Amino acid sequence: MRIDNFSGPVHLPGGSGYDDGRWAWNQAVDQHPAIIAEALGPEDVRAALAAARDHGLPLAVQSTGHGTLVPRDGGLLLKTSRMAGVEVDPVRRVAIVEPGALWDDVLPAAAAHGLAPLAGAPSVGVTGYTLGGGAGWLSRRYGLAADNVLAAQVVTADGRILEADADRHADLFWALRGGSGNFGVVTRLEFRLFPVERIVAGVTMHAFERAADTLAAFRDWEQPDTLNTAVFVARTPDGGRMLGVRVVAIGEHEKALAPLLAAAGPALAGEYAEQPFEQAARALAPEHPPMALRNSFEFAADLPGELITAILDAEADGVEIRRWGGAMAAPGGPAGHRDAPFSVMASTAVELPHTTGGTFLNFQPDPARTASAFTPANHARLRELKKAWDPEGVLRPSHLIETE
Repeated sequence: MRIDNFSGPVHLPGGSGYDDGRWAWNQAVDQHPAIIAEALGPEDVRAALAAARDHGLPLAVQSTGHGTLVPRDGGLLLKTSRMAGVEVDPVRRVAIVEPGALWDDVLPAAAAHGLAPLAGAPSVGVTGYTLGGGAGWLSRRYGLAADNVLAAQVVTADGRILEADADRHADLFWALRGGSGNFGVVTRLEFRLFPVERIVAGVTMHAFERAADTLAAFRDWEQPDTLNTAVFVARTPDGGRMLGVRVVAIGEHEKALAPLLAAAGPALAGEYAEQPFEQAARALAPEHPPMALRNSFEFAADLPGELITAILDAEADGVEIRRWGGAMAAPGGPAGHRDAPFSVMASTAVELPHTTGGTFLNFQPDPARTASAFTPANHARLRELKKAWDPEGVLRPSHLIETE
């Protein structure tokens, strides 16, 4: 098989570069595509889409492979890692990135101008993260990454190269901001940056015996939007357990945090310190080696005692309870459940009572639960838009919007 008018490297099974090309960061996936194509620009993406249509192959897009959940066996795997340009406009406070760029590329480019993106882990691809919603360290103050996209260049399933924004192809623009890669291949994103140069951030560890009281205090606490916090429990190397409190604060924080930290008791390790945002983003999400994604993620409308008990009894190496709300609750694209105040994420699948059944696309490793990442109304609209923009079902991302 060949791809006409494709300028980047192409790899076939058994050939040089094939095994490296099929690799995904998510080690639960061992995929064997029929062909791997490494795009160098939008015209290559167009050519790959044409080849997929002509040969009846499903197409999946991969940059880093963090979000790859379904092996693309027998299909066309389009790699965008070589398209990694990043441009920052400090006057407009925007970043313009290609689909292979990582947050590791955007963080220093923004920091040079005293700006910050709504970043995830530095090793994660910007575009995949953003198309999945993107809940970052500053999102309670500034919203989801998807809701701060200003424009996108998209190669559609039928091979058109379009500019989508609030005025041009507004329905496609809405779907992209949380609907994953179901509606086209994004070859450029433009999104807002924010004037955040330094923050207070860190993690403190506390006695596990304070966990139940701390979660109850977390539930009842009035948290300002300038704070992004999580409470977690984690196993220690010797088999014990500890309580952790993670904090990211813009500006004054000590008074607001006092009730939560009083419940947690004295810190046994760790601290919160003022530091550049770029430094904090790297420290809070250090690079992990490739692993198999088996976590669970659920939204909760409250933290009643029965749920707190289940969290503390869960057979998992770690369970994190995060506060949502703030600017993330504002209307925007289809990403997420805007009215959910809490989430519970465990390192392995656990059954928990009193959760809503809703989830968040970036944190959901089970592709069978894709629909649960959206409200019923948003999912219904996404299904109609999938039919309109990809009627032949050429685009097959891991989080597939099913139309039948």
